[in-house]
Amino acid sequence: MPFYHRYGSKSLKAVEHLVLFVIAIATIVAIGQEIVHIVSVRMVALADLLLLFIFLEVLAMVANYYESGKLPVRMPLYIAIVALARYLILDMKSMEDWRIAAISLSTLILAATVIVIRWGQLKMPYPKNQEYDN
Repeated sequence: MPFYHRYGSKSLKAVEHLVLFVIAIATIVAIGQEIVHIVSVRMVALADLLLLFIFLEVLAMVANYYESGKLPVRMPLYIAIVALARYLILDMKSMEDWRIAAISLSTLILAATVIVIRWGQLKMPYPKNQEYDN
């Protein structure tokens, strides 16, 4: 194996792990900031809980990627669904009807995408020796 191939691959893996660590730390800091906000206003709103769930999903995605080296496509879709729900909950009163309908339709499309991906995994799985797994 050539020198640049061996060390280039190791360098990329090191950068990958560093970025995963930075994402995890940034997410933990964001969770802390949200908890401080909740404590300071002495009230927990549904939007706060949904934001904490988004952070939790990001941490789970980082952990999954770190452990397996693979990123399931469904995880970012789950995060997007929760983010759209949170956006809808926070701003529904000030939104125009067309925007509410567009966000709702977008959420349904993402949910249908998750179902299609999951169905495809169950009915048409990759061969066992295939390295790519959603």
